[in-house]
Amino acid sequence: MSGDERRFNPPPGWPPVPSGWKPPAGWMPPVDWPPVPDGWQLWLDEVTPASEPVGVAPVAPSPIFESLAPERLSGPETPNDPPAPSDSAPSDLVATLLSEKADLARQLAESRQAANLRVAEQAAAKSVSSATVELDDEQVLQEVGIYRYHHPLEDATAYLPRLKDVEARSAALVRDGHAIEKSNLFTFDNSLAKGRKMSDDLAKLMLRAYNAEAENSIRTLKLGNVHTAKKRLEASRAAIAKLGSMMAMHISDAYHGLRIEEIELTADWLMKKQEEKEEQREERARLREEARVERELKEQRAQLDKERTLLMQTIGQLQASGTPDPDLELRLAAIDQAIVDNDYRAANIRAGYVYVISNRGAFGEGVVKIGLTRRLEPADRVHELGGASVPFRFDIHTIYFSEDAVTLETELHRHFATRALNQANSRKEFFFATPAEVRDVLASKVGNLLEFKDTADATEFFQSVSRWPSNVQTPSGDRPVT
Repeated sequence: MSGDERRFNPPPGWPPVPSGWKPPAGWMPPVDWPPVPDGWQLWLDEVTPASEPVGVAPVAPSPIFESLAPERLSGPETPNDPPAPSDSAPSDLVATLLSEKADLARQLAESRQAANLRVAEQAAAKSVSSATVELDDEQVLQEVGIYRYHHPLEDATAYLPRLKDVEARSAALVRDGHAIEKSNLFTFDNSLAKGRKMSDDLAKLMLRAYNAEAENSIRTLKLGNVHTAKKRLEASRAAIAKLGSMMAMHISDAYHGLRIEEIELTADWLMKKQEEKEEQREERARLREEARVERELKEQRAQLDKERTLLMQTIGQLQASGTPDPDLELRLAAIDQAIVDNDYRAANIRAGYVYVISNRGAFGEGVVKIGLTRRLEPADRVHELGGASVPFRFDIHTIYFSEDAVTLETELHRHFATRALNQANSRKEFFFATPAEVRDVLASKVGNLLEFKDTADATEFFQSVSRWPSNVQTPSGDRPVT
């Protein structure tokens, strides 16, 4: 077809027009079709190309317009007589049109609902994912500071019943339909029932996305990052509220509170379990230390008893021969005193040595360790601390024996508590203090000190630092000697 011709131009909201269709004489659109806008031109002049453009699909004829074809609106046509309307066509035509329109409306509503659900699902997944708060755990730990228990309980096992109770209450809210709140007045396709169905479906989708974020936060929870997990869950809730704003849809306060409580309880449980592991590890180390001390004391006592027996035999023989030896008598008295000291150490578990040591190469200047040992040779304990776990040996500033070394160590730790390196674990014994500062505090508690060394030799450190790379700083901030 070529040349100029007039094309019927249906207004917005009308079905597509079949190719070549023209309204028959006396045709009127159905009353439920949208009205023709003011100034709308129903006929347009158009030049039709000789052939259809390549790649353009022809418009499918609408069954509504097919039912409005001239042959269905008029009787037999003759060349001389204009078409006349049929007497029986209007009533049948109206019924057919209404039925077809209802079918099309139903199909359109169903397709729209399915499309809306797909779009909502994609948007929910994308929005919840993009709303996840990516926080640096190191920064959060510095901002939050020392971990504080949200729900302090006696031990880690006490958290398990609490967690099960929270899970049961959360499940009850979901089962009763109170986990997510939404409007019941939302309509779809002018149908309240369809609107409620769509709201219910979307609510299930949103709740599933929220629970997935909550479970992921709990699964990836680490010691100290509970703040990050709660922020992420808050972001997920905010994203869901934004997506469901048209339906007044949001996660309920009660359900969100339970999920937050679950995160807090899980974090507390992890922290308490870690503390109990630390305590058990330290208790095992203490028992090993006590067992070694007990073994050393027993071995020393056996050696002293053996020496005393030999001395007693020698002294008895000398006295029988009439040639006593005063030096042996003094030696016997010293052994008797050593036996008394050994028995006292074995009976008094609070007696021991308080030591003050430093490691400039590992921790820098101005850092000391204040500890306690009950070893017969306390220097052996210091040498063990300077093993493979640190790059250099520790320097000893003092080793002080006390009949109540436990109390003395506790008082020193309490005095320097605010200057502890590890503020999260009070059982660590490193402090920001100079040896001279510790000396003054120790002297004020025990009186005069027979021996205390203010400076550290740090022999291995000074032998090593000159060979370090030139761009490396020492722990004290000094540059290596070049």
